[in-house]
Amino acid sequence: MHAEILLVKLVITPALIAIATLVARRWGPGVAGWLAGFPLTSGPVSVFLALEQGPAFAADAAVGTLFGLAAMAICCLTYARIAHAASWPVSTGTGLLAFLICGAALRRVPPSLPLAFALVCVVLALSAIAMPATALPGRGLSPRGWDLPLRMAVGTAVVLLLTGAASWLGPALSGLLSPVPVFLLVLAAFAHRTEGAEVSIRILLGGIVGSFAFAVFFLVVGAALDRLGIVATYTLASGSTMVVNSAVLVASRRVLALS
Repeated sequence: MHAEILLVKLVITPALIAIATLVARRWGPGVAGWLAGFPLTSGPVSVFLALEQGPAFAADAAVGTLFGLAAMAICCLTYARIAHAASWPVSTGTGLLAFLICGAALRRVPPSLPLAFALVCVVLALSAIAMPATALPGRGLSPRGWDLPLRMAVGTAVVLLLTGAASWLGPALSGLLSPVPVFLLVLAAFAHRTEGAEVSIRILLGGIVGSFAFAVFFLVVGAALDRLGIVATYTLASGSTMVVNSAVLVASRRVLALS
């Protein structure tokens, strides 16, 4: 059983990241960030936690993931606010530091699913409003040969690390760390380095906008996993994510430079 789960980890996570990357290259930086808002690493982490640690563990971790998603929004906002004045390594490091500080502060908040969901929605909305304005027209990102393999490797490593250490970390910390925006920061830093701060800011804004559906995914997981079981819960969560993110994409066409 463990061998089969490991094989799935090594296949599903890089496949999701590859698909998102190729679509992002076609539709531009706003959609690139929006796609990064899907739980491309946190979703597989949650599934594997449910399979390996049990549904109750994964449901508790979902609350931590929502708190971590609020920290992710602050990370993106921090990066974006300094991107014009700082290099991509400084922006990335400062954003990650903001994630860790916010995550540490949110560990003190009582683990309540409704509270976590309400908090993350407020933080996402305020972070989107506070993002620097950009006048960049939508366009595809210039691909590099090493870009896609790097994202796939990093995303898979995060899934393996978090699920492997879950029994030691516990559900709250496993969930809190799972939204660390590895994929989104790699995408933003790459764009910052090669095409400038404006592109990276638009990617990060897309990530924040797309994360409302990310939050819905873990709201469903936290509320339904103990009642519906693994297959039904993650099917419902995935379907809800697609519906919400499609609605968000349509509503945000001008923001993401798709019109």
